[in-house]
Amino acid sequence: MHRVLTFVAGSVVGGGLIYGLTNSNRQQHQQPVATRPAPQPAPAPLPRAQQQFDRRASAPADNTDNEFLKYGYPGPVSDFILRSRYALSYNRALRNPSWVAEHLTRDNLKGTADRSSSEFREDSAIPGPFQALLKDYYRSGYDRGHMCPAADAKKDDASMNETFFLTNIAPQVGKGFNRNYWADLESFVRDLTKQFDDVYCISGPLYLPQKEGDKWVVKYEVIGSPPNVAVPTHFFKVILAKRNNEPGFAIGGFALPNKEIDNATPLTQFSLPLEAIEKAAGLQFFGNVERKAGVVAPLCSKIECKLDHDAWKKKKRGGK
Repeated sequence: MHRVLTFVAGSVVGGGLIYGLTNSNRQQHQQPVATRPAPQPAPAPLPRAQQQFDRRASAPADNTDNEFLKYGYPGPVSDFILRSRYALSYNRALRNPSWVAEHLTRDNLKGTADRSSSEFREDSAIPGPFQALLKDYYRSGYDRGHMCPAADAKKDDASMNETFFLTNIAPQVGKGFNRNYWADLESFVRDLTKQFDDVYCISGPLYLPQKEGDKWVVKYEVIGSPPNVAVPTHFFKVILAKRNNEPGFAIGGFALPNKEIDNATPLTQFSLPLEAIEKAAGLQFFGNVERKAGVVAPLCSKIECKLDHDAWKKKKRGGK
């Protein structure tokens, strides 16, 4: 606790909070997280041709009746999308979801849909100039990483296909992360439905600072030609779980670096208070649940927060 308070009292806000917390947890095991360095700056290419769309951004009703916004509200616009197995908010500037929310139960995870017939696709729900594009990922060196996994949407083909919209995707390191540690974390969340009746999970990207000399800087790559989609430095999953026969909730959060992670690294090394992830992401999770003793308990105090890599190695992942 002393390490956390010292850091909060005298350092940067937002992402720096998580960096300090995660680094203090893992410094005995490995070097501080180093994100993939961005390429050397180059002259920005001309933007691609823009499609026609309604440029009148929606504004909060109580903020538009003034002289300054007489000719329109500039934004920012956060596109909200509701689909069969998830809801999300999309960040037009970064071309990534800000968050993707799911509700998992033993029953709604059942199904026989197979990802073999699913294809990644651009999302026409987003105006053309702000879409992530399939060509952005082509030969980028990154996987198209699901926030709501395809394996969480097996109930029918339509639901599974919806998980392949690029609005549910962000660039992830493939080997050792998207195909391994992150996939096993997704399986861990699904397996929570064996111990809880309702599991709510919110996943998303983070862009956290790293220390360079005496300064904190945020560096992230942008893929596409012209550059279009931001590559997150980290990803989070926050979880709220409930048993019908018990009062209160179990709550937990994890923030993982977007890089290869050794399977020997314990999941608890990435466990963080929700408040730390909220501060870094600029989000508020499960705001209708009062966080006080007797109402919420740490998830890892209720169950063992451990990824069983060996047991899941032979499982057919049903498509991440």
